[in-house]
Amino acid sequence: MAQRLLVPIDGSEPAEAALDYATDTFPEAELLLLNVIDPAVGIGTGTGAPGGSELWYESMRERASATLEEGRERADRRGVSVDTATETGRPASTIVGYAEKQGVDQIVIGSHGRQGVSRLLLGSVAETVVRRAPCPVTVVR
Repeated sequence: MAQRLLVPIDGSEPAEAALDYATDTFPEAELLLLNVIDPAVGIGTGTGAPGGSELWYESMRERASATLEEGRERADRRGVSVDTATETGRPASTIVGYAEKQGVDQIVIGSHGRQGVSRLLLGSVAETVVRRAPCPVTVVR
């Protein structure tokens, strides 16, 4: 039975490295690529503009679609087919919830490698996923 892997991607270099790792290390696995739209990023985007938040959300959906298509193409070049999904929510909890819902065997996630104050202020999605995931997590730098 093929292993089911979840690879959250956001278009960053660490996410691309995680996808490359997953396709190289688990070429026979069923890969699920997930892009999470964080509504907290869009807070205040609609201030003073009717429909501004809807425009922001549509823009983010388009960006997510492009990111997932780039991920699909990257995996295709390595001979691996993928399924894709876009979810909305806080990234870490959305990734963990999606992993639970999809019954994945492992999560492969990129680390942004923040250190010091920026890590304390921004938190770490990868660290939170490691702590809360219902399955093993591989963090790729």
